[in-house]
Amino acid sequence: MAHYVYVIQSLKDDSYYIGRTSNLKKRLKFHNSVELNTGITRLRKPWGYFYTLEVETSSLADKIEKHIKKMKSRKYILNLKKYPEISRKLIEKYS
Repeated sequence: MAHYVYVIQSLKDDSYYIGRTSNLKKRLKFHNSVELNTGITRLRKPWGYFYTLEVETSSLADKIEKHIKKMKSRKYILNLKKYPEISRKLIEKYS
């Protein structure tokens, strides 16, 4: 089963949220749901995908998600999309 690290972007205020999931469609639907979402992302709806990375395991997705969050950098998030080699290096580093 594939797992994903994702970055969603608020269409309301241009902010980002980083997460991981095994079902991209279901997860985005959750973030945009009025009824289901009681978390931090409910305040900045609507959301759209900015970046996704498919990986083989949940463990790998968890490590990469933590790495991206630890960077605490908008520029780093923008570079993930701009430079695909960063994604390859992250997979190599944490595999």
